Amino acid sequence: MLKHLIPSRRNPPGEEPIFALNAEAQKRRAGGEQVVNATLGALTDDAGHLVIHETVRELWKDLTPEETAPYAPLLGDPTYLKAMVQRYWPKLENPGAACATPGGSGALALSARSFLEPGMAILTGAPYWGPYNLFAAEAGCRIVEAPYKTADQPLDLDAWSLAANALMDQQGRLLVWLNDPCQNPTGLSLSHADREGFLEMLARQAARGPVVLLLDSAYLDYTADPAHVRDALDQYAAYAEKGDVLIGAALSISKSMTMYGARGGALAFPWCHDPTLATALGLECRGLWSAAPKAAQSLVIRLAKDGHRQEKLNAELRHWSEVLESRAVALDSALRLEGLAGTTWHGGFFVTLRTEEPTVATENLRTQGVFVVPVGTGIRVGICSLRAADAPRFARALKNLG
Repeated sequence: MLKHLIPSRRNPPGEEPIFALNAEAQKRRAGGEQVVNATLGALTDDAGHLVIHETVRELWKDLTPEETAPYAPLLGDPTYLKAMVQRYWPKLENPGAACATPGGSGALALSARSFLEPGMAILTGAPYWGPYNLFAAEAGCRIVEAPYKTADQPLDLDAWSLAANALMDQQGRLLVWLNDPCQNPTGLSLSHADREGFLEMLARQAARGPVVLLLDSAYLDYTADPAHVRDALDQYAAYAEKGDVLIGAALSISKSMTMYGARGGALAFPWCHDPTLATALGLECRGLWSAAPKAAQSLVIRLAKDGHRQEKLNAELRHWSEVLESRAVALDSALRLEGLAGTTWHGGFFVTLRTEEPTVATENLRTQGVFVVPVGTGIRVGICSLRAADAPRFARALKNLG
């Protein structure tokens, strides 16, 4: 009987390989084997312990029952939404059309349901985070890829334009998910010139039909160059104010505040004040999860009112950005010492190493006690969990693939 209750469509790829690889790595480590586990998507210290920013830990302890137990408003607490937006665009006095979501994942999924009809497609840069496929499929949609930039080449705007043109021809509208700055899984960010050309391309498409650009902002608090991130956010804001393209952000406290389980997020269109969009988002929220968790919203509201703690959290984010950078540098150096291509990291928790037959490479590395995740044309390496001291072993294992 059960098989008749399970949807017949093939489940799209998501995080299944990550879960399986991580489980095996943990089992082998528990058995006393020295393994290198670079599958994780959470920040850990060099002892393998989950990092929780002390500032956030203190805020969490201070929350009262009244701040955690009641339902939050369906769209989310307005003060929370304003605080989430002002973390990245501090000059904005209003969050615009926005709603609270269970993490950034909820914001992405909600956008697909809100702006596309079943059978349509979302445009994004490849390689991309695997669950994008699942979020799209649950809305009856699919993913169409255009190449994300590489470390040594600008963004291929011709490829993006071709893909955008084809989708606009087919469906009369365009939804783009763009993980920039600090992309998962490449660890790269678009340059100012890349972004300029990309936004101009979207503006041309907007003359043909509605265009929505959703920025996946999960990792931009961890960067080698905070000034570059600031420039990117200001550049997006300047284009959003023109109004040709509806620009929004999938915001989250999972990575930025190391509160993965609190499921705090938001889908925000800060430069749009159309009450129709806000109403539509509220109806979608009610139909999917009713109200997002209140405790996460209360925590963010407390943080927004406490300048001292904001400074303390910013210092913690800077420290762990430097740790991530040191791990990326160690990996780059180790790879080059083995005669392999190095890696470039601009920000986030990952880098991607190009390799032929990524799934085969992943399996071969696994036999050597090194665990990574296959993505697109390469392997994803979680520097969020890869110690700098493990970089030489990792590079030797990769060299052994021949």
